[in-house]
Amino acid sequence: MALLSLSNAHLAFGHVPLLDGAGFSLEAGERVALIGRNGAGKSSLLKVLAGTEKLDDGLLQAQQNVRRFYVPQEPDFPAGATVFDVVSEGVAEAKALRARYEAHEPGDDLDAIQTRIEALDGWNWERRVDETLQRLHLDPTAVVDALSGGTKKRVALAQALAAHPDVLLLDEPTNHLDLDAIVWLQTLLNEWTGALLLISHDRAFIDAVATRIVELDRGTLRSYPGHFTAYEATKARELEDEALANARADKLLAQEEVWVRKGVEARRTRSVGRVQRLQALREQRARRRDSLGQVRLEVDSGAPSGKIVAELRDVSQRFGDRTLIDHFSATILRGDKVGLVGPNGSGKTTLLKLILGELEPTQGTVRRGSNLQVAYFDQMRAGLNLDATLVDTISPGSEWVEIGGQRKHVKSYLTDFLFSPERANSPVRTLSGGERNRVQLARLFALPANVLVLDEPTNDLDIDTLELLEELLQSYSGTVFLVSHDRRFVDNVVTSTIAWEGDAQPGLWREYEGGIEDWLQQRDRSRAVVAAAAAAAPASAPSPAAGGTAAAKPAAATRKLSYKEQRELDALPAKIEALETEQKKLGEQLADPDIYTRETHQKVAELQARYAAIDDELLSALERWEQLGAR
Repeated sequence: MALLSLSNAHLAFGHVPLLDGAGFSLEAGERVALIGRNGAGKSSLLKVLAGTEKLDDGLLQAQQNVRRFYVPQEPDFPAGATVFDVVSEGVAEAKALRARYEAHEPGDDLDAIQTRIEALDGWNWERRVDETLQRLHLDPTAVVDALSGGTKKRVALAQALAAHPDVLLLDEPTNHLDLDAIVWLQTLLNEWTGALLLISHDRAFIDAVATRIVELDRGTLRSYPGHFTAYEATKARELEDEALANARADKLLAQEEVWVRKGVEARRTRSVGRVQRLQALREQRARRRDSLGQVRLEVDSGAPSGKIVAELRDVSQRFGDRTLIDHFSATILRGDKVGLVGPNGSGKTTLLKLILGELEPTQGTVRRGSNLQVAYFDQMRAGLNLDATLVDTISPGSEWVEIGGQRKHVKSYLTDFLFSPERANSPVRTLSGGERNRVQLARLFALPANVLVLDEPTNDLDIDTLELLEELLQSYSGTVFLVSHDRRFVDNVVTSTIAWEGDAQPGLWREYEGGIEDWLQQRDRSRAVVAAAAAAAPASAPSPAAGGTAAAKPAAATRKLSYKEQRELDALPAKIEALETEQKKLGEQLADPDIYTRETHQKVAELQARYAAIDDELLSALERWEQLGAR
């Protein structure tokens, strides 16, 4: 039996139904990703499943005594509470029952209370909280109000994990988390033994965690087994089939409408059956909810900047005893798409201010280009006036915006971002998080700018809009600085990555060609070479007791490859090529959605395990190749 199941569910806010006869079930051990357009009703559905909101109609069933825990998109904690206090709220029932058992007032059924405490593992709730805090590297004495957004997200997750529910419900868990924290969360959720339902628009995160994709589309829930890549291929085919079926239905309806209007003149009697069919076609067309339109993105790139946007030479930035940037050099040219990657607090904003002239370095020089027109996208949406209307936010004091030399009415411009004319005079505070991000993008793209600075633009945006934003930035002729922890988005947009590597040396930043995946491969490869060289150094060093001439000969001898090692070195390129070919074939098999219905679950798991194992074999072969080649 499913842990949670939804049957013929109906839910509406206003005139548009969010759930229209939807059905859903969540089995034990499943990890399901819930996706869909902004405003489709994903968060409302999660609250219904958590039991905090009610359906207008339909049935929600849950197994007896099933424990659910809901982590909202923006966790809300009591003012002044410590981390320990907040996390221990996850075991509130166990705390209350144990206190009641220890007080044992007259009339209490101690046997029933004891049974429930044991079911909740409530005798040692303090130990469970302490273990969870240690696992998530949280200070139990810290005051939650003073924590960053990413750390507050960790606290909310700790509260959920301490509760150890049967069903974990997460709304946008990667928002405000840096790259390392997202990888940590992936590992945590993959080790999670309970059922999981999460809302996310981070495609790489979904691919790494989810075993099933559920899409909320026009009030209906559709299930797609497998990873996000398989969903994309299946969904594209479904949309093509739906468009073809709708076109045929519309053509038939138009023909019948023509017939019924000509029927009076052409004949005295009409076919009753044909008239009834026409009425049925009209009702079917009225009930149909067409797919929502696509956001249409255009950006005014303004006048071109100089060829060099910024040239940094041996730049350092210190605040007191803390070094954020240490001896960094780079040249940013017009048209570059640069990604900045690093944990929260590492200095990404400081580095951007140095590049754009808002801050002068404590050491080194920064030469900036001419005619720079900069437009900012702020992840905290601090620039939005919540009481202003959409029209005033986009074009204050005017009914027109100018994009690429062409004038456009502001209401028409707003429809490009999926805001109807009726909503143009609505205040910003009435919008959802994703809609506010769309408004901010609309305002940003209406400004003439040749340098775009995007600070976490992907938060709350649906996947369709993300893909369109990718295409826009790829074709944008100006310069882009992108701060984002959405790996797929960064990889699809940037041409180079400036990455923080302060774990090796305080304030160390390096520039790499390509996106995040390219940076990780290059970094790991260079670290492996350094480690191999360090391991080989003691073996080739001269013995202190030996003379200089005598020691030089053994050292030279150790650098020469043996016959067996030379054979191994010669065979490595072919081995690497064979592994890459095998991995490519496996990737194509796993990307085919039919494999999840054609093959058994065990067979698919074996293919996925082999695909992951090849990564390790490739890395080992590349490290061995570099080690032998260096000798």
